[in-house]
Amino acid sequence: MKVKRYVVNALPEALPMIRSELGPDAIILNTKEIRVGGFLGMFGKKKMEVIAAIENNASAKPAPPVKRTPRAEPADNMSATLAQITAIASLREGKPTKAETTEAAMPYGATTEVTRQAYSNNRGTTGTATLAPLPVVKEEAPKQRTTDNDLMNEIRDMKQWIVKVSRQQQVKAWSEPIQALYDRLSDQEVNTQWIEKLIEEIEHQLENNPAQQVDRHGVWDSAKLILTAWLKDFEGEGLSRSTRVVHFVGPTGVGKTTSIAKLAAEQTLKAGRKVGFITSDTYRIAAVDQLRTYATILNVPLEVVFSPLEVSRAFKQLEERDLIFMDTAGRNYRNELYVSEVNSLLHSGDESETYLVLSLTGKFKDMSTVAEQFSKYGVRKVLFTKQDETNAYGAILNLALEKGFQPTYIAYGQTVPDDIALFRSDSYVLQLLGAADHE
Repeated sequence: MKVKRYVVNALPEALPMIRSELGPDAIILNTKEIRVGGFLGMFGKKKMEVIAAIENNASAKPAPPVKRTPRAEPADNMSATLAQITAIASLREGKPTKAETTEAAMPYGATTEVTRQAYSNNRGTTGTATLAPLPVVKEEAPKQRTTDNDLMNEIRDMKQWIVKVSRQQQVKAWSEPIQALYDRLSDQEVNTQWIEKLIEEIEHQLENNPAQQVDRHGVWDSAKLILTAWLKDFEGEGLSRSTRVVHFVGPTGVGKTTSIAKLAAEQTLKAGRKVGFITSDTYRIAAVDQLRTYATILNVPLEVVFSPLEVSRAFKQLEERDLIFMDTAGRNYRNELYVSEVNSLLHSGDESETYLVLSLTGKFKDMSTVAEQFSKYGVRKVLFTKQDETNAYGAILNLALEKGFQPTYIAYGQTVPDDIALFRSDSYVLQLLGAADHE
């Protein structure tokens, strides 16, 4: 692990420095207020000391631009073109270059020892916060970095398009019912690998059962059975009676607070449990007010926390409650720094659960990135919202089969407590497939 110390005016000022020098996977180990300068330990200026670290095998800097090569002659076929683009993407995404910093190349022990010694010396000296010199990392120009990102996005899009076209050319001619099923699931944004796997199993069934109908209704019936079997193991029974704390995490605007209100109302009115609220979403005043309104309606206590230390106090205040719902701030959780920050607020234990809340109106690629970030901290349950605002439900299946996440609840409106239901594979598959005669 590589550890580095920053002295800044405020914590937000350190975040871009940490991301720049240690990379997006860095985590903050400790923060504290110190005094810098002054005379004989007096009149020093207040500063914030931030200790950050990153695993030694993580990349400290994005790879610099790869040297442009002369344009090759047009490929003779689609496969050659795809191979070229794949090679370019591989070079830009994963290969180490000479521009890696001296600091990143230092042995683990040397880097850690220099930083630890400097940190210890400063802790024992009043009125100074100087640090032993560390290797200087050259910052890549923002304009160049933006250009590289744009180029990588174009390469990925072109690669996906060529793969799609080549697959369409290579795929055998399907019967009309099979083609209709493929089109339906594509419209539902189910990933191609699962559509093709499903069709392969359906065709295998039809070959082994000549008496089965091969019209749309027969194909749809087979698809329902197979998809339901795939998803059956992901079903759950919702909130357990043994659960005492439920955390809700997720990006901004996905409906965490409303989902909490729905489940709290259900537990209060139907299950007869004494419920309490905690919120750490102090970035938006409206979020606290919204949860306070629900707390007033349901006649349950609400605690607002601003730091991990206050979380313990809040749980102490609510220790007589049967069930505690904790709301958290919506952030850009594609960045692991924010994921690590919110995880420090969570109350882990056998009696706690954490739900990742995702909106079905979002892009699956973004959902997948956020889900992977939280999976590092053991989060495996997902509550999907805003089903009523979209006609495509394939993200639920994709996230379950590809990443192993368990769909727990699906919310489909703003009405509290009605517009939410437990995930059930059979009803979900019916919504995913639609009617067999639907054009």
